Amino acid sequence: MRIRKEEKSAIIQGTIGLLAMLGVIYLSTTVDYPVISAPARQAMYLLAGLAYGAVAFAVFAQGWMLFTDKLSRQRLYSAVLFFVVGTLDVLHIATFSGVSLFGFMPGYTISAWFMLLSHLIGAAGMLFIFSVPDKQVSVRHKAAVFSMSAVLLLVGITLLYNYQPQLPHLLGNQALGTTKQAMWIGIPFLYALGIFTILYRYRKERPPAALTVVSALLFMMIGHILITTADPLGTGIAHVSGEWFMSFSYYYVLKGVYRLTIEEPFRGQQLAEAQMMYMAYHDDLTNLPNLRRLKEQLAVHLAPESRARLCTGVVVMNINRFKAINDSFGYRAGDQLLTEVGARLSRRCLPEEGVYRMNEDEFAIIIPEYSDPRAIEIRALQLLQSIDPSVTIEGTEYHISLSMGLSIFPNDGNSVDQIIQNADMAVHNGKEQGLEFMRYTPAIKNQTQSRIELENDMRKGLDREEFFLEFQPQVSLDNGHVVGMEALVRWNHPRRGLLSPGEFIPVAEDSGLIVPLGEWVLRTACCYNKKWQDDGYDPICVSVNLSMRQFRQHNLVDKIDEILREVGLEAKYLELEVTESMTFDIDTAFDQLQRLKRLGVHISIDDFGTGYSSLYYLKTLPIDRLKIDRSFVKEVMLDGSGAAIVSTITMMAHHLKLKVTAEGVENQEQLEFLKLQNCHEGQGYLFSKPLPAGLFERRFLTRIAG
Repeated sequence: MRIRKEEKSAIIQGTIGLLAMLGVIYLSTTVDYPVISAPARQAMYLLAGLAYGAVAFAVFAQGWMLFTDKLSRQRLYSAVLFFVVGTLDVLHIATFSGVSLFGFMPGYTISAWFMLLSHLIGAAGMLFIFSVPDKQVSVRHKAAVFSMSAVLLLVGITLLYNYQPQLPHLLGNQALGTTKQAMWIGIPFLYALGIFTILYRYRKERPPAALTVVSALLFMMIGHILITTADPLGTGIAHVSGEWFMSFSYYYVLKGVYRLTIEEPFRGQQLAEAQMMYMAYHDDLTNLPNLRRLKEQLAVHLAPESRARLCTGVVVMNINRFKAINDSFGYRAGDQLLTEVGARLSRRCLPEEGVYRMNEDEFAIIIPEYSDPRAIEIRALQLLQSIDPSVTIEGTEYHISLSMGLSIFPNDGNSVDQIIQNADMAVHNGKEQGLEFMRYTPAIKNQTQSRIELENDMRKGLDREEFFLEFQPQVSLDNGHVVGMEALVRWNHPRRGLLSPGEFIPVAEDSGLIVPLGEWVLRTACCYNKKWQDDGYDPICVSVNLSMRQFRQHNLVDKIDEILREVGLEAKYLELEVTESMTFDIDTAFDQLQRLKRLGVHISIDDFGTGYSSLYYLKTLPIDRLKIDRSFVKEVMLDGSGAAIVSTITMMAHHLKLKVTAEGVENQEQLEFLKLQNCHEGQGYLFSKPLPAGLFERRFLTRIAG
């Protein structure tokens, strides 16, 4: 166990004190040393008494007068204790030195009584004070303790005054007489017990203040031993030394109590405030400065006295597909990715630049004080290109990409909030357009406002029933019969007219509205299918897409089961379409899919071939169908690679005993190729575009022969 500097100091002080005690005892008992003259001895005693009184009053003052709004029990009790002890010590020195105070006759006997009471009360009081838990006390408690102590002190002094003639008989005729052994053993034992109590109580943290109090108790013990073992009428060396040891110990009490009850709590409070300040201005995951600090620092750069006609840029960087990574691999992997990206950005920044974490997956960088805005753009692109895209998370290497938005003061805004907001708008607009870098322009603001308006309109549209479904048939390539249908959501906006899914689905996904919208689609599609069955049409399966947010819901299975029961549709007439990205976290995906299969619904993987599904995991997933993405079907007659991919997917599906549906079938040549590959079903404009429910019913549903 390493000994700290404060502990070494306490050990050295204690060792010196013990050696000094032994030396004084040796000199006073074995060395022929001249007796200290009476005037010199009296002067020394009076000085010691002055020191007693001064230090005791200082201990009392710091507990009674300083920081009274945060008065602790240890500090209050120490103040009252030394008010009592200091009074008794002054009386002890005065009567021993031949000075009459408060009517007490000078002499050794009464002086010994004052000393006995002082040491006994001091030892017992210190033991009690540092044995009980410390806590803050009220002003009423303070007044009560002081009043009680003052009354007890007054009663004790009055009793001593009234019984002065009997005191010599109580102590005996010689020195301390019959009480000498009790004082020799009892009071040092109390001091030693106090030392042990403090060391045991603070055995873990061992604060310097507690060690100072230990030194004080040790010096009290040494002073008491020297006073009670010495012949005051002999050489006087031991007795005087004992008195001065006691006065030194009081100084250490003053110092220790101050540090323990005032200085260290104050430093602890400062440390806590500093920690709170750090937490208020830093991100707890990456330890980077946060948005609050970003605004403060940017305000400094944009201040009129700092501008000097220079430009300052703010870059906002976003990790592409971070939500998919977080959802697929878990929050721990996402946290590691954020920490690593933050560290890499910090290493690439210049000393005058700064990196900040704004929110979940966004970082900001201040690029200050360039004379040319173009130079800021060049520097921003340098930062973007300098980040290594290869990241290792839990032993696996991944490649990430970043998007960057930039706004420059004063060109793109004249306030802190404007500059940050415009850079944030630029990065999101760039991501929508598939660009890794974008500088803010006024047109971006208009697009962002339009997106916000669309989100607000979508919330209202769900309540106003502005959404409706269209159905696209799924046709068997063997006989041309309709064997299924896919439900597709449409929005008839009251002002903008009919909006395509590409316009509002991304907004719904970003805002979280995809969950209530997806639930509405699922319920409505099941209602239509059940109605058509009740109307006597041949029962077929309806396919509904699940979003990533829906798929990650822990109560998804319960919701689907509730809808099927409410509508009365058998589970075998519902097919749920998931994407490959939902299967990144294979354990979670497998568990969710197994629970869905137990309901009896069918499951297909939509847009197969565009993701990163592992073929090994694919054979273990409880799925029924693969839907070949339209991009591959489109290229089967134009590109040998596209044809090879479609052929491979179809062959693999047959081996895995899965159904295969080709999306985006638009011409006869594509259809003939798919038939040659033994593809089971097709879906696309060659058969029909998505149709409203009524038109789909008339064109493609066939009544059961009765």
